[in-house]
Amino acid sequence: MQKNLSLLGAALLVAVLVSGCAGPSQKLGRGLTNLYEPIRLADMQRSIEQSTVYDSEYSSHATGVVRGLGKTFARFGVGFYEIVTAPFPNHKDDDYGPVATNYLTPKPAYPDSYHPGLPDSSIFATDTSIGFSGGDFAPFIPGSRFRVFDSP
Repeated sequence: MQKNLSLLGAALLVAVLVSGCAGPSQKLGRGLTNLYEPIRLADMQRSIEQSTVYDSEYSSHATGVVRGLGKTFARFGVGFYEIVTAPFPNHKDDDYGPVATNYLTPKPAYPDSYHPGLPDSSIFATDTSIGFSGGDFAPFIPGSRFRVFDSP
């Protein structure tokens, strides 16, 4: 059993090294982002918001939750698929592009009322000499936005 796992690991390492860098790394990054969707719930928020705006107000929340749950699990499944198949191109040679684009957007979908920013951290802050900076610390918690340097 251990010999089979070491052979599988060696085969995976060879596949990663042979396949190049740009395509597989983008596919792996996209897969990790999509795999994080059940924690982030951005598709859920967007579906609820869009169904509230465009559907009837009586069934909008239920419809939005059902649509958002479907998109969340679909994005999770696509993320798992892209992580597993990251070293290998899709159906064509050198095609590491996103899959299931007729149902999901290639980039994560956020509600139209929220535009994500950089987290509040000294890594991203350019003004650490004063001891604090602006940014979003936990954007999914209402009232947690701390913006000092954004002009109104």
